[in-house]
Amino acid sequence: MKNAIQKSWLGGILAAIAASLCCIAPLLAVFGGISGAATYFNWMEPFRPYMIGLTILIFAIIWYQQLATRQGQQGDCCEPVKRSFWQSKKFLLIVTLCSGMLIFFPYYSSLFYRTPRPSAAAISQARFSYVKLNIKGMSCADCTKHIDGSLLEINGVATSRTSFEKSETIVRYDPAKTNADSINHKIKEIGYQPTLIKNN
Repeated sequence: MKNAIQKSWLGGILAAIAASLCCIAPLLAVFGGISGAATYFNWMEPFRPYMIGLTILIFAIIWYQQLATRQGQQGDCCEPVKRSFWQSKKFLLIVTLCSGMLIFFPYYSSLFYRTPRPSAAAISQARFSYVKLNIKGMSCADCTKHIDGSLLEINGVATSRTSFEKSETIVRYDPAKTNADSINHKIKEIGYQPTLIKNN
C-alpha cells in the first residue's frame, strides 16, 4: 500500500510538471543558460489539458485511498497503525499544493522574467528604428512575455510587442546602440526561431 501511494503521488507530480513544461522550459534558458530550451518541449502544449486531467484524477484517487484507509482504521477495534510523515495527510497536502502550483505556473510565470524599462529621457532623445520578425517556436501566449522581457534587456531596445496569434514581434530600438542582427540573435539565444519581415 505504501509503495502504491508513493508511486501514485510521484505520477501526479510528473503529470503536473508535464502539463506546464512548455512554460517551465524557457526559464531554463533564462536561469540555466540552456539555449533552445523553449523549443525542446513545445510539442507537449496540445497535451496540456489531458495532463491536467490526469493530475487531478491521480490525486483524487490518492486522497480517496488515504481517507478511506483512515475511516477503515477508525472502525476497527485494533489500535490504529502509526504512519510515517511520508504516508501522512500533511505530506500528501504538500505534494498536492506543489502539483497545483506547477499546473498554474503559466499564469504567474511572468513574475520570473525581468522587464527593464528605458528612461523617458533616453526615449525622447533617440531616433528609433523598427524591426518586425516572424517567430516560430511559441507554444502558448505566455511565451510572448519571455520574448519581450529578454529583448528589453538589450541596451537600446525601447519597446517590444510580441503577438502569439500573429507569431510575430515588433521591436523599436535605437540604431546607435543596437541593431536588427542583435535582436535576431537574442531571440535565437532564448530558443525561438526568428525570420526578418521588415526593418526600417
